[in-house]
Amino acid sequence: MKLTRREFIKLGLGAGLTMMANPFSNLLFAEEIKAKEPDMVGIQNGTAAEMFERGIKELGGMSRFVKKDQTVVVKPNIGWAKTPADGATTQPDLVAKIIEHAYKAGAKKVYVFDNTCNNWQECYKSSGIEKAANGANASVAPANKEASYKKRNAGGKILKDVMVHELYLEADVVINVPVLKHHGSATMTSALKNLMGVVWDRRFYHGKGLHECIAEFAAVRKPDLNIIDAYQVMTRNGPRGISKSDIALRRMQIIGTDMVALDAAAAKVMELDPAKINHIVMAEKLGIGTMNLDKLSIKRVTL
Repeated sequence: MKLTRREFIKLGLGAGLTMMANPFSNLLFAEEIKAKEPDMVGIQNGTAAEMFERGIKELGGMSRFVKKDQTVVVKPNIGWAKTPADGATTQPDLVAKIIEHAYKAGAKKVYVFDNTCNNWQECYKSSGIEKAANGANASVAPANKEASYKKRNAGGKILKDVMVHELYLEADVVINVPVLKHHGSATMTSALKNLMGVVWDRRFYHGKGLHECIAEFAAVRKPDLNIIDAYQVMTRNGPRGISKSDIALRRMQIIGTDMVALDAAAAKVMELDPAKINHIVMAEKLGIGTMNLDKLSIKRVTL
C-alpha cells in the first residue's frame, strides 16, 4: 500500500509508528531540498533490494562512492547462526544488490565478512549471506583468525589501541550494512555498533566500556556508505532473539554517510530516544557526526 504525503508525515517511516518515532518529521520534502544530493534517504514499503535500488539512486548512485578498479568491503551483520526470517542478521538480498551496484560502478573486487559470535561457517550459511554474496561474485572471507587483524591506534580514552581486520583497513571503500535490532547491553545495534564485527577482541569492549569503545572506534575509520536494514526489526531479546514474536515488520531502510545521524534516525524507528543511547551521544561529542536531524536534508520515499 502506498501512503499519501499527509499519511507519510503522520505515520513516520512506516505504518504503526507514532510521530515521536518518526525520524523524518518536520523535515523538507525532496522537491524543497536545495542540495544536489540529500544527506540521508529514508525508504519504506519495498523489499530490501528494491529500497536500496531507490535509495542509492537518490544519493547520486553507487558511482558517487565506488570508482573504477577500487576494492570494496561490504560489512553486513552475520553475527549469529540464524535464518533471514529471524531478524538477527542483514537481509541477504540487500547484500547481493549492494555488491551488484559496486561492480557496476567499476569495483575490481568486493569482499564480504564479519567477525561472528557463533561459528563463522554456520553463521555465513544460515544467514543466507554467503550464498547471496557468492552469487553476486563477491569474495566471502572468514574473520576468525587473529592473524588477519592489525593493531591500530584508536586514540580514545578507553580504546587506545585496537586490532582491526586487514580487509577493513586496506579496502578503498567500506560499505557498512547493519541490521537494526535491540541489544541487551548497547540498547540497539545499528551503524556504529555494527563495526564491532571488524574488531578482534570484543570482550575488551564489554569489560572496559561498551558504549565508549563503540564511539571511539568510529574515529579509526568511518565507512564511506551506511545502509541500515530495517526491513524487519528485532524489538526485544536482542542481539540474538528468542522467537518470531520479537520481530516487527517495518519494511524500511535508511541510507547515508553519517553514522551518528543514521543511528539517531534508526533509534526513532525503534521508538527510542537517541539522546538516551550513550554511544550515539558519545560519538557526536567526538565529532563523528551529528544527532541533529533538523539540520540535514533528508529525502523520504514510499514505494
